Amino acid sequence: MDINLLVQTVAIYALPVLLAITLHEAAHGYVARHFGDMTAHAQGRISLNPARHIDLVGTILVPVLILVASKLAGGAGLLFGWAKPVPVNYSALRRPRQHMVWVAAAGPGANLAMALAWAALFKLADVLPANGFTPPMLLMAKAGIEVNVILMLLNLLPILPLDGGRILASLLPNRLAWRYAKLEPWGFPILLLLLFTSALGVILAPMISFSYRVIGTVFQI
Repeated sequence: MDINLLVQTVAIYALPVLLAITLHEAAHGYVARHFGDMTAHAQGRISLNPARHIDLVGTILVPVLILVASKLAGGAGLLFGWAKPVPVNYSALRRPRQHMVWVAAAGPGANLAMALAWAALFKLADVLPANGFTPPMLLMAKAGIEVNVILMLLNLLPILPLDGGRILASLLPNRLAWRYAKLEPWGFPILLLLLFTSALGVILAPMISFSYRVIGTVFQI
């Protein structure tokens, strides 16, 4: 393994991963506050300061280990990670079932916005005169697109406690939503099983490729 290449990879991905995970969580808190739940606001979690959202394992160790493992395997691993969940008291929302959709969708929405912002940066770096900053800027912007597209699509999977599961639960009829919510304790083990059996990559790959094509077409990159 080339240690220099590994260090370079971690350095390139560090900022995109940190922003993607922490701003995802901050977006949940911001939208929850907008609809009446002040829980995250009271705990100081509506913040752009990454330190308020970092989880040592999910935000740092897991993404780094996945990057290391992917380099050792000579391939591209599916980046996976999480931050400290922003506390949301759904009963405090003015219209819990309706507003839960927007609170849950805020995280993936933030990732979409960041993916587009990184794509714009990639385009800018591509058209500017070449200099010493251009290659790392292009690599970091490419990493930013990748990380945010993957986290957006991953979180939209209809598995509780992911955002897609929250959205689905809020759209189902009450009886079905209650039954579906009882599956939440199994959500994370199922997700890990899908990840370590590579099934998660198979599920997400077509959606990731489609997203890349759309972004590439929009920004002509």
